[in-house]
Amino acid sequence: MNRAPASSTRRALLGVATLAPVWPRAALAQALPEVPALSAFLAGRPARMERVTLDIPRIADNGNVVPVRLGVAGPFAAGAEVRSLHLFSEKNPVPQMAVFHFPLPVKRIEVESRVRLAGTQRVAAVATLADGTLLAAVAEVIVTISACIDGT
Repeated sequence: MNRAPASSTRRALLGVATLAPVWPRAALAQALPEVPALSAFLAGRPARMERVTLDIPRIADNGNVVPVRLGVAGPFAAGAEVRSLHLFSEKNPVPQMAVFHFPLPVKRIEVESRVRLAGTQRVAAVATLADGTLLAAVAEVIVTISACIDGT
């Protein structure tokens, strides 16, 4: 009787079944949100999920003032510098929350600001490089007190 493999297989399947509900959520967090303004900005161009940091609290007690820190890891090759950094909201009345332009090449991109969020949602940051490459990051924020309900 060879019961060890069946027992090992059963444990492995149980482990996979336990983790299965987590996988779609992790994949969803990494995918860009379905926002018409973001889709129009991308215009069918793919965005690579790399080099952009989007540091925003996982839980925001007050959607009126949510701190956000954006960055793009350098160094940048000649002709591939960051030209702009865009911040999109999944549920805000104005989905493009901020745009930062960098007309001259800089060695390091770091932007710190505050945003208003209309409820729990995913936020996306997209960097446009001089060569047309798009880099992105996505974060999910749970908002306990919503802002932007009046369309501002």
